[in-house]
Amino acid sequence: MKALFTKENHKLYLFLQVRLRLIWRTVVAFLLVCIGFGINERAIAANFTDNLLKQPATEITISLGNSANELKFEPDHLEFEPGKRYLLRLHNPSQLKHYFTAKDFADGIWTQKVQAGKVEVKGAIHELELKPGGEAEWVFVPMKPGSYNLHCSIQGHTEAGMSGEIAIR
Repeated sequence: MKALFTKENHKLYLFLQVRLRLIWRTVVAFLLVCIGFGINERAIAANFTDNLLKQPATEITISLGNSANELKFEPDHLEFEPGKRYLLRLHNPSQLKHYFTAKDFADGIWTQKVQAGKVEVKGAIHELELKPGGEAEWVFVPMKPGSYNLHCSIQGHTEAGMSGEIAIR
């Protein structure tokens, strides 16, 4: 009886040893594949960014208000394509300050830079304030398709008509 038990234990031991070896090899192979993809993703991302920076930007001019001090964006509907580089030229010809506020839109794009005067800002931008006569340039690449609200966050401006829509299609 003892010999039979030992023989069965030995078979179980060999069976488990083979299975553990197989599991170990699978885990190691999986990790190597993941590491390889991680390196490739960084290389792809670097090439993607380099290609975007070489791409000429499509220029669009937007007025925040006008010289008659009307509270509106001109144009008030903007459409962008994902993966294409854009340069928004923002201009405030009115005698009032205005905001270009589109947080959800800003979260769905990659901002290369915002430039106003001799200042260049990089990183996440959610809102731009333009004082009377102010100008700014926003260079970005849309990434996330969707429809986004645009408005001036100064009290009463949105309600008076200073709103719009931005679409990434």
